[in-house]
Amino acid sequence: MPRLAEATYTEQPWRIHELASDFTVEDVWSFRTPGAGPDDFPAMLAALQAAGGPVRQIWPVRFLFAIRWKLGALLGWDKPSAGVGERVGSLRDRMPSDMRAAPRGPDNDDMPLKAVYELDMESARELANKTVHTVMHLGWVQGANGDYELRMAVLVKPNGWFGRLYMAVIAPFRYLIVYPALTRQWERAWTGRSR
Repeated sequence: MPRLAEATYTEQPWRIHELASDFTVEDVWSFRTPGAGPDDFPAMLAALQAAGGPVRQIWPVRFLFAIRWKLGALLGWDKPSAGVGERVGSLRDRMPSDMRAAPRGPDNDDMPLKAVYELDMESARELANKTVHTVMHLGWVQGANGDYELRMAVLVKPNGWFGRLYMAVIAPFRYLIVYPALTRQWERAWTGRSR
């Protein structure tokens, strides 16, 4: 999975740009989906849903998430009062009228990010706590080899200096452990689905 330049996200005509212009682009990544065509985005989302969230990751990722959730519980980072709809409004509240009928997509307890919308070529999920308000945007684009591929952008609005410090502290763990494992899981989800 290659990390991509921010422009590969910002130059796309994604609808998320209308909703999250006050967020910072933290990461942009590409995932291989061999043989994928322009209409396969719903199939990719279904494969990701079937693959599960962090609870189905390798043990180092599960361990990191367990530490994060334990710290969050001890320090009060994840209280409902710090979440979407409380500390911050949902991006759904910002949706223009032509998007309001868009489906959200499924939510489950394995995925801490909650669905905002699902369109033919993109979807968004969000999470807020005392550290950040973050959005995971998934988009479907034609890659250099002609196949379509999944792109993930992580958008972040840190909650003050502590949120910025938090993002800096977790960056090495994201790049060295979480994203490589996520790549393997998501690319396996696609190839397993296409057999």
